[in-house]
Amino acid sequence: MDFLAGYYVWIKALHIISVIFWMAGMAYLPRLFVYHAEAAPGSDKSETFKIMERRLLRGIVNPAMIATFVFGIAMLALNPGLLWDLWMQVKLVLILVMSGLHGAFSRWRKDFERDENRRDARFYRIVNEAPPLLVIFIVLLAVAKPF
Repeated sequence: MDFLAGYYVWIKALHIISVIFWMAGMAYLPRLFVYHAEAAPGSDKSETFKIMERRLLRGIVNPAMIATFVFGIAMLALNPGLLWDLWMQVKLVLILVMSGLHGAFSRWRKDFERDENRRDARFYRIVNEAPPLLVIFIVLLAVAKPF
């Protein structure tokens, strides 16, 4: 069991690193949407934002989310008893909400790519607050294990 415990610590570290990159991208992408929504479709600014959004999503956010899930599932496989803890169940629900938000960001990026965005900058400013709020609750659950 000590052998697996050594792996668990490394997997946990990689999980935390992945989460940091995922959340950094989830915080930055809607900020790009704010600026993109203020740019005229087809303008040089709009085209630059398309490139930035695509590279951020495909190069950082998507791989970081996948790594977060891989390492998180690996930790649960090594310690399946965590699934019975209420704090973990609530955390997993919040992670599903974050994943849904990730999916929405991906769809909205495609709307911008096709110059079909129908939302204003104010909408994206509001949405920009969701990932930090979710991550606050997720981290509090993981650290404090309140239930």
